[in-house]
Amino acid sequence: MSEYFAGIDVGSTMTKAVILEKEIVTSVIGPTGPEQRRLANRVMQEALDQAGLAFDAIAYVVSTGYGRINVPFADKQVTEISCHAKGVVSLFPEARTIIDIGGQDSKAINVDATGRVTNFIMNDKCAAGSGRFIEVIADSLGLALHEVGTVSLQSVAPATISNICTIWAQQEVASSLAEGVPIPDLLAGVHRSLADRVARMVKRIKVEKEVVLTGGGGKNKALHQALEEQLGCEILLPPEPLITGALGAALLGRDLYEKALSKNQPLETKPRVLEAAQIL
Repeated sequence: MSEYFAGIDVGSTMTKAVILEKEIVTSVIGPTGPEQRRLANRVMQEALDQAGLAFDAIAYVVSTGYGRINVPFADKQVTEISCHAKGVVSLFPEARTIIDIGGQDSKAINVDATGRVTNFIMNDKCAAGSGRFIEVIADSLGLALHEVGTVSLQSVAPATISNICTIWAQQEVASSLAEGVPIPDLLAGVHRSLADRVARMVKRIKVEKEVVLTGGGGKNKALHQALEEQLGCEILLPPEPLITGALGAALLGRDLYEKALSKNQPLETKPRVLEAAQIL
């Protein structure tokens, strides 16, 4: 009989769900918003529907991310640091440094060959070191977030963005735009500015190859390129950079389940019931 495992990652801007058997069966991504409990129920139901599974087919559920306590059906909660490490190493066994750039924070994680975290550092105090920095600038330029990377790569003379504060940088961009600086050059400068701050954070721990970029930052080609320039090395990308935390949560759940099974010590689990009122 097949065993299925689920990981739910409630991030600051996106909530992700992964259902795992031997490989990933399905994954779902949705915007977090203020109602984290509702979205956790909704993405889990969508993932089950896509996989063609009933909830009682899921042997174990692990939640992670800053909103992990708002997943009522999770059997266990695990920090996002451990889950990102486990998820990335399952995809890239050679990975030793992970850079995760999310909507509200950035992280750098060192791991060993088993996916065990050996060191990490976070920037969760200032939006200027996270994806929020790019989002604010994109809004001020009237661009959708998914457009900024492609537009930035059209730059021929990247601008210099000297302000490290998001609000002041936004004003600096507006002033430069009024002076006739092309939008691609402004965006290239913004990406270089963010990459510089993230790279300086990463260098505070040991940068070991291979380096992997995850989170929303991994979907931005210009930021990916700017980070490679700042760190002077190739940076690998997962097939879907947003789901590595949820994947790691599912994998850790599977490890816990199989370990308990081998010792004939069944794990305590929550009732396999989603809150119907929270799915609509």
